[in-house]
Amino acid sequence: MTIHTPTPEGGRIVEEPMGDALSRRYLAYALSTITNRALPDVRDGFKPVHRRIMYAMHQMRLNPQAAARKCAKVVGEVMGGYHPHGDASIYEALVRLAQDFAQRYPLVDGQGNFGNIDGDSAAAMRYTECKLTPAAVLLLDGIDQDAVDFRPTYDDQDEEPVVLPAGFPNLLANGSSGIAVGMATSIPPHNVGELIDACHLLLERPDATTVDLMQIVPGPDFPTGGVSVESHAAILDAYETGRGGVRLRAKWVEEKLDRGAYQIIITEMPYQVQKSRLIEALADLIENKKAPLLGDVRDESAEDIRLILEPKNRTIEPEMLMESLFKLSDLEVRFPINMNVLDATGTPRVMGLKECLRAFLDHRRVVLNRRSQWRIARVEKRLHLLEGLRIVFLNLDEVIRIVREEEQPKAELIARFSLSELQADFILDTRLRQLARLEEMTIEKEFNELSAELAALQALTSSEAKQWKAIGKELEAVRKALVSPRRTLIGEAVDASAFVAPEAFIPREAITVILSDRGWIRAAKGKVDDPSELKFKEGDKLGFLVPAYTTDKLLVGASDGRIFTIGADKLASGRGHGEPLRLMIDLDEKADIINVVAHEPNAKLLVASKAGYGFVAPENDLLAQKRGGKQVLNGEMLAMLRVNGDHVAIIGENIKALIFPLAELPEMGRGKGVKLQNYKQGGLADVTVFNAEAGPEWADGGGRRRNWPDWKDWLGKRAGAGRQGPRGLRKFR
Repeated sequence: MTIHTPTPEGGRIVEEPMGDALSRRYLAYALSTITNRALPDVRDGFKPVHRRIMYAMHQMRLNPQAAARKCAKVVGEVMGGYHPHGDASIYEALVRLAQDFAQRYPLVDGQGNFGNIDGDSAAAMRYTECKLTPAAVLLLDGIDQDAVDFRPTYDDQDEEPVVLPAGFPNLLANGSSGIAVGMATSIPPHNVGELIDACHLLLERPDATTVDLMQIVPGPDFPTGGVSVESHAAILDAYETGRGGVRLRAKWVEEKLDRGAYQIIITEMPYQVQKSRLIEALADLIENKKAPLLGDVRDESAEDIRLILEPKNRTIEPEMLMESLFKLSDLEVRFPINMNVLDATGTPRVMGLKECLRAFLDHRRVVLNRRSQWRIARVEKRLHLLEGLRIVFLNLDEVIRIVREEEQPKAELIARFSLSELQADFILDTRLRQLARLEEMTIEKEFNELSAELAALQALTSSEAKQWKAIGKELEAVRKALVSPRRTLIGEAVDASAFVAPEAFIPREAITVILSDRGWIRAAKGKVDDPSELKFKEGDKLGFLVPAYTTDKLLVGASDGRIFTIGADKLASGRGHGEPLRLMIDLDEKADIINVVAHEPNAKLLVASKAGYGFVAPENDLLAQKRGGKQVLNGEMLAMLRVNGDHVAIIGENIKALIFPLAELPEMGRGKGVKLQNYKQGGLADVTVFNAEAGPEWADGGGRRRNWPDWKDWLGKRAGAGRQGPRGLRKFR
């Protein structure tokens, strides 16, 4: 790297490789995002913006007993003094701290419109007011007593705390989420009473395991309630490793109506699910016939959640209706657990439950010792001054004489009674009325009390056992102040296999699935007798015509080797042009549709790649639950066809044909398969399955079907090269 001398204007030119310059700057940006924006500190559970909001409100004396102030004032104070970023981001963070449906223990007492569970945003900061909650005061307790380190603010005009004293484990109590560069965090909220009980267990038994802790903390406790249906083993693994997830469902009850009818009442929503969007999604499911058991949905919520779900008919079991909706909608969500935090040294780490609680307790011990040392210094200073006053009372007449007659009373007092300058100044500043006999008794009492306090503080700082005992008492006081019942119930998922499948309630009607060449799919009622009468968009044409029933599942094979599953009842009406297939499945834009078949239980498909490899796959194993389908064939898929026969006929791009028994192909769920035909160059052109009794057929160039009476002349072993096919044979279909 070459650095040129500065120009007269004061600038300079640095020559360095572009890659090095970008790497260094990107690394600086990444570290800044990780440590100063996205990841919380394990000790107080805060990101810098939240910590600065708390400290600024503390400095403004917005305690719970004070009058609330405009949020605009608080945001301005934070932005001007501590957080040099946009006011919108600061206000958004402040609003979240005030939302009782977002925070398990709100830290800001908001007055005005701070948003709601429907997803409505808060009013502008000029209209809302705020102050701290008692929980926030517990997090700040001791910050003025040298409990934590401070650092200069961004403009070096003031100081801000590096971390808050944190009277309770806020990281786990309120949770946190954020996306950094190359890493993210997602920590669910918990019940603070359970967390403090777990801390007591660690104080009594430092070797307690996560299994022991889970007897006290069975899982997250979300502010919106709901029911956790994640298995105990899965939550234990998440608490052990710091990574995992928890499935959370809405809480519901059955409400009986007249004549045997009923309706479902949703009383609690899953965490971070917006009620208005959920209602829209359920309405779309009904309109698009994707929820065959749900008849209607409406919202009767006031202050409490009351979401009404009506079944299609009274014969549907409530549990079956809800199980189907849990699969189809956000009535069940999975909250990811990724406990990625900054440890006490500022290093990003993924911690488990025990590590997080241990880090919090270690922080509380540091805070306790620092506050004790701060108090010891002040007690010693006060005792030093009181010692001087005691000398005054013992020699009151002499002190008065020195003050009245001596030209340098301070120096004379120091010399006469061996006082320090601090004591002499304090004596000279003392008013005469404080020298009364009653004051002498008060001073003596204060001296004795402070001496006892000093001895207790010195004993505390010199004994680790006493420190942990004091921390336990502090936590117990915090528990009494914040204790609240658990909101999220710990349950188990219902075994849906015990119910009749939702598809059983779909009317079984004959349809014809029409898929155009450009990927538009629809379903016409009954049988299509004359495909030539079908209408398509300009420039489009018929791709596939599949007879099926509304209760069928369609298997769609794509050239990228994936097989997708679509419910036939979910297809658009055959009256129009349908809808794009790519809206229903996550099909890559570069992939083509190979074939569409109606699923038959226990049937089998032959899948083959362009490279000439293939295998037989059971259809039951190919059904996919997700839009992304199932990756079945490794390679570019050329064929996917139903196995209706006992022999396989293959034609290569080199026009050589080969026939061998179907039994030579393995049965697999996924993979590359085995070689079907050997090629020196080129690959597979087409493949078919046929019965030996009937013999194979193939299509000539004119679209006519032709028999192949002498097919046995091409019979051989799988993976053979084959021989030149009959004249005109290019494709079987």
